Amino acid sequence: MKQSLQIKLGTQLTMTPQLQQAIRLLQLSTLDLQQEVQSALDSNPLLEMDGEELPPTETPQNQQSPELASEESASAGERDSESEWSQDIPDELPVDTHWDDIYSGGSYSAGDGDELALEQRNSAPDSLQDHLLWQLNLTTLSEHDKQIGENLIDGITPSGFLETPLCEVATALETDEDEVLAVLKTIQQFEPAGCGARDLRECLMLQLRQLPAGTPWLEQAKTVVEHHLDLLGKRDFRSLSRRTRLNEAQLGEVVRLIQTLTPYPGEAFGGEEPQYVVPDIIVRRREQRWVVELNPETTPKLRINSDYASLIRRADNSGDNNFLRDNLQEARWFLKSLQSRNETLLKVASSIVEKQQGFFEQGPEAMKPMVLADIAETIGMHESTISRVTTQKYMFTPRGVFELKYFFSSHVSTDSGEDASSTAIRAMIRKLIDAELPRKPLSDNKITQELDQQGIKVARRTVAKYRESMGIPSSSERKRLV
Repeated sequence: MKQSLQIKLGTQLTMTPQLQQAIRLLQLSTLDLQQEVQSALDSNPLLEMDGEELPPTETPQNQQSPELASEESASAGERDSESEWSQDIPDELPVDTHWDDIYSGGSYSAGDGDELALEQRNSAPDSLQDHLLWQLNLTTLSEHDKQIGENLIDGITPSGFLETPLCEVATALETDEDEVLAVLKTIQQFEPAGCGARDLRECLMLQLRQLPAGTPWLEQAKTVVEHHLDLLGKRDFRSLSRRTRLNEAQLGEVVRLIQTLTPYPGEAFGGEEPQYVVPDIIVRRREQRWVVELNPETTPKLRINSDYASLIRRADNSGDNNFLRDNLQEARWFLKSLQSRNETLLKVASSIVEKQQGFFEQGPEAMKPMVLADIAETIGMHESTISRVTTQKYMFTPRGVFELKYFFSSHVSTDSGEDASSTAIRAMIRKLIDAELPRKPLSDNKITQELDQQGIKVARRTVAKYRESMGIPSSSERKRLV
């Protein structure tokens, strides 16, 4: 084999560290970006927050130090309080005079109340087990029965149901199962009503038994829950009316009473704190046009520390100077990557708003079909870049907060030859279901016919898929009495 040398020209993309950093920042969410910025501030001394001021380190000679001033003010306050104490309290107190009539002060103040309220707001909520154990300790049960109660409470799930069999508790504590059942009956009287039940029927019955005896339709509701809960779950009101011998109006009152009960009584305790979405983009209506801007609250404001940057010497090759020079270069790359991220995010959001004018003017039903390639072609970027930008990024609009991915949807053909957005079809389906009669809900076939009349041809299985994706139950499950 003969060896030879050849010269070829070609282009290729090299993933430099700067490019890798820019791509990584581009796909970060707001929370992840804040953590990345904080990490950069901690590791790079030449980066600092814009507007950050250093506290004064020197105290003027003609001015006292804060520590000395605070000590003198504290001593003056003590002298004033002692003088007020001696003036307010007389030398001799009458026999029938109470202490509260003489000295109205106390250790509790408005500031203490504010601190207490702040602690209560920041403290974690009590769990369901903590709430039940607190009530158990208030009872007059024996120590052995309280031990049984603690084991039973440990077996109660966060939803409020007891999943541990009574026989297992009795075996573990070497006691009688009837005694465990007796303690369980006591726990089932605790708040919230229905906790400690072993199934849905028992949970609802516990809540009904704690209602006042004069509650209308209480006995009929107990009958329905105790004997006909399966028919109620299937919404078979015709069979339910025949079994209970109640007409439609009476059965409606009974069902309304049952609907006031809670199927999961433990959900009110120990729930997770709500996580609020902070939008990256803000869209407002100004002078008959839509204005797109970055949220200043989520845009990090960084700068290079001029004091450290001024210490760098070009001809100095010492270790300290090289350290500052390397960190200066990294800080510049980081700031450039942040600027590139903000510019790309704003450019993509502006293009989305321009293409989805119908959504902002009329609502989800006017959403146009759009894919990542449409935005990529408009702004001259790759689809992968658009995918990174629109992932976990949110837009605040007059119609609510939406993820940027929400504005992308597939194409569905119509009779007019135009394409309709699947998001718009979902909005139409929800609108039809919201306007249906509760006694006669629309089936998937009927919804398909309604959409066909509007010029949108979709299959029944497509309607069912869209309905299920929105969490809307079937027509039989939506049926209810008025």
